[in-house]
Amino acid sequence: MRDVAIIGIGQTPVAEHWEISLRDLAVQAVQAALLDAQIERPQMLFVGNMLSAVLSGQQNLGALVADHAGLRGIEAYKVEAACASGAAAVRAAYLAVAGGACEVALACGVEKMTDGSPDQATAALAGASDAIYEAEHGLSFVAINALLMQRYMHEYGYRHEDFAPFAMVAHQNATTNPYAMFPRAITREQFERARPIATPITLLDSSGIGDGAAAIVLASAELAAHLGGPVVRIAASTAATDAVAVHDRREPLFLQGMHASAQRAYAQAGVAPSDLDFFELHDAFTIMSALSLEACGLAPRGKGVALALDGEITRQGRLPICTLGGLKARGHPVGASGVYQIVETAQQLRGQAGANQLPGCRLGMAQSIGGSGANVITHILERVS
Repeated sequence: MRDVAIIGIGQTPVAEHWEISLRDLAVQAVQAALLDAQIERPQMLFVGNMLSAVLSGQQNLGALVADHAGLRGIEAYKVEAACASGAAAVRAAYLAVAGGACEVALACGVEKMTDGSPDQATAALAGASDAIYEAEHGLSFVAINALLMQRYMHEYGYRHEDFAPFAMVAHQNATTNPYAMFPRAITREQFERARPIATPITLLDSSGIGDGAAAIVLASAELAAHLGGPVVRIAASTAATDAVAVHDRREPLFLQGMHASAQRAYAQAGVAPSDLDFFELHDAFTIMSALSLEACGLAPRGKGVALALDGEITRQGRLPICTLGGLKARGHPVGASGVYQIVETAQQLRGQAGANQLPGCRLGMAQSIGGSGANVITHILERVS
């Protein structure tokens, strides 16, 4: 396996893009990434998407996006791994370049979620849970996360308001991200008074759905060095799974798939959790932020919330998370979110994060979750030049 580098990044704002189709969103991100890379034609394209067939009536996205992006004829596929679909597309592109199947590969994540009703989107998202033993009994993803949050609060003695820092940090970071859907700060009082959705989860515990696309161009490290410009190496790309249904897991409050994926990433990159400068975690719900920190070895069991309460997850803290707003405030167009995380990690390591820039950062991790912890994909990126 050879070293792989990111040579181009592109993204659209996350919003309710009534006037832009699914294919056009993807094309905008693809063209931006290719322009950034100064590459006209990659050899392979992987499009991460979860809901196109259900919400847009469209499959075969690989060929569709390739065609409309002016890349007709290249090898192209759609990749699906629930909410981790975008990260799965990045991993597929990484493996293609690392394994020598091509010199340049393109990964794009795209999702169009707001054209239908919220009920349609909620029902479609439930397809990432166990259809027979969870979704069929009315368990939405909000409900599944509410059950996890209730159990966490019971086991470790936290109150709902203790989760406020996760949402507050995400929204504060989003205020200076021009691509964010919710670029406004929130107060603790607003968090505590937010509208309930599924007790104890409220509107401000939850990420918002949206439309958007992001893309990255990957090349062999040798080609990247020849091209010049900032080079960000993919130091690790790993994946792991767990039971889809939460009740089938040995320990519901310890995400084993997440733990395994992170441990494999640390081993591949030759780093320890303490070496990370920041972590772009999958904060679809505040409870997932706490469980992510614990499963990845960045906080002891039951102490993920304490890390946030101590101010350690801010951009000025020991372990900044969701530095451009995360899923919570940037927005969560599910099949695209994993690519947005990689783009944002690369922005930090390139020194291109603007007002959100972390000084002197060298190593960042991005982790994307499919379902409620069933499919987890982790990438560690390193600044090379």
